Parts: sequence; structure tokens; C-alpha cells
Amino acid sequence: MPSARTSNDTTSAAQFVPEGKGWAALRSAAADCRGCELYRDAHQVVFGEGPVKARMMMVGEQPGDREDVEGHVFVGPAGRLLDKALGAAGISRPDVYLTNAVKHFRFTTRGKRRIHQTPRRSEVVACFPWLREELRVVKPDLVVCLGAVAAKALLGPSFKLTENRGRVVESDGLRVGVTVHPSAVVRAENFTEAFDAFVADLKVLKKAL
Repeated sequence: MPSARTSNDTTSAAQFVPEGKGWAALRSAAADCRGCELYRDAHQVVFGEGPVKARMMMVGEQPGDREDVEGHVFVGPAGRLLDKALGAAGISRPDVYLTNAVKHFRFTTRGKRRIHQTPRRSEVVACFPWLREELRVVKPDLVVCLGAVAAKALLGPSFKLTENRGRVVESDGLRVGVTVHPSAVVRAENFTEAFDAFVADLKVLKKAL
């Protein structure tokens, strides 16, 4: 289990987390989390989903606009691309537990649009107790971090995604694979090249199982 990467528990989600409970109890309790300020503007918490005891857990950054509205992980543009990439890599999404390092949507408004903002390190740290408990319940054989925010949540703030993508590293008793977030592929100038590289990473990580 990962070592604590949280700050003082009084400023984190720890006081809201029913430690030692099952997935349903965790998801229910997460709805009332006030561990950081993000809950004030988001519609709702977006907890992880998928089979408990999945062999592979994928951890993204945070919910996006569609996820915040619908209350489910990876249902927006990045989620649709992830579905396509998983299929191309021979990975069944229903077999994967999907979650995020941060459970509330951080954004700024521009007119009527809500524009994604990268979570602050303090928000990632505050939310870590939820991820820690998801890892305890699911017990994945491999955790795949999608993007730098997720990788740094599990592997520390000095971790370099660009130097380690497509690799599996050992950390605190976990096997952790690293690749880019699917939203980076969506935004890529050369989409085909970025998508193919993403799929190649996923194929390598699948073999690590």
C-alpha cells in the first residue's frame, strides 16, 4: 500500500474516509467529502467505477465537465478516446477499475463554458486518502497512471512522466505503469501519431500483467 502522501489529516479527506470499509461504503461517504475547496463549485463527487478486485486499475487526473454533470468516470471526450485505445490494445474496459486522483472537477468559467484547470498539488494530496482506500479494496495487480498528475500522486512530485512513459515501476508494494492522459491525445497536433503511441504504451502495460 502506498505510504501516506498527504499533509495534515485535518486538511485532507482523511476525516471523511471510512477506513477499512467496502467499496459501496466508500463511494457513499465520498459524496459528503469536504476535504478541499473543490466541492464548493463542482456538481458532485465522481468516484471510481469498475469491478472490485480488478487486475488493472487506471488512475486519471480528475473528472471533466461531462463526468461532473453525469457523475461517472471517463464519459467525456477523453473517455471516448480511452475506450477506443483500450480496444486497440486488446484491453476490455469492463475489466478495468477506473478512477481519478482528484474526485471533484476543478475549473474556471469562460462565459457559459467551464474550462478544465489542473488540480493543485494540495488538492491531489488532500484527496489521496480516497485513492489509498480504492487501492486497498481493489488490490490491482497493476496500477496504470494516466498522466503526470496521477503519476505524481502515487510516485511523488519529482516523478518525470516523459522519461518513464510505457514503463512499470515498483513503489510501496505496488506495480505502477505510466502513460499519458487520453486528453493529451485528444489535444495533440498530430492525433494519429499520439494515438498510436498511446496504444503502444497500453499494449506494453497489458503485457506487464
